Amino acid sequence: MMKYVCDACGWEYDEEAGSPENGIAPGTKFEDLPEDFECPLCGVGKEFFSAQ
Repeated sequence: MMKYVCDACGWEYDEEAGSPENGIAPGTKFEDLPEDFECPLCGVGKEFFSAQ
């Protein structure tokens, strides 16, 4: 499983942990997040995230 970091604010999405507080179950791959997913901290879209 991978981690993705928001290039704008540094918020990290960990596929293994998911983001339950934002309605994303553990084990959810970044590519499976909805196309309209936005960073919960700064609101930018998936295109502003980089794989780590």
